[in-house]
Amino acid sequence: MRLVLASASPRRRDLLQMLGLRDFRVVPADTDETVPPLPPDESVMTIAAVKARAVAPQCAPDELIIAADTLVYQDGRALGKPENEADAARMLRQLSGAEHTVYTGVALIRNGRETAFYEKTRVFFRDMTDAEIYAYIASGEPMDKAGAYGAQGLGAVFIRRIDGDFFNVMGLPLCRLVTALGEFGATLPILADHQN
Repeated sequence: MRLVLASASPRRRDLLQMLGLRDFRVVPADTDETVPPLPPDESVMTIAAVKARAVAPQCAPDELIIAADTLVYQDGRALGKPENEADAARMLRQLSGAEHTVYTGVALIRNGRETAFYEKTRVFFRDMTDAEIYAYIASGEPMDKAGAYGAQGLGAVFIRRIDGDFFNVMGLPLCRLVTALGEFGATLPILADHQN
């Protein structure tokens, strides 16, 4: 079964490849990612579904579309991608020494069948100095990431603890995704040889 990743995120592409999935193509969704006035779990599922539906006309009906949206949420507010370096610094100061929650919504579409789910992970940052924050911003890593950090990169040095799916923080909750793929009849290559 051919998969379509409706995302320009290199991290999501790398995660699918890490699972041994090679037969997929990337069709980035060109959609408005403004966070709707919904609870964070509903928000990420809604945006993921919009992305999946946006690329559906470019896909064959039997291709399985995977779309995702990730949101960093703290104290009742969403932290999106920083607009500039000053915005990144503001977000990182807000995250410093505190807890936040990462929500990722995933939507799957194939042959007119659609499903969506979300995963949430609690992330605890250590205290960060201004010098560390500015050095991190100078690396460029925070600028295209929700919450202004990447758990899989240099941002890892600020994370004290994670409660939940680490890969969810990277933008794709792999455990839940593999289960959902199975419900659509897709099996990981490494697992296919060992099924009854």
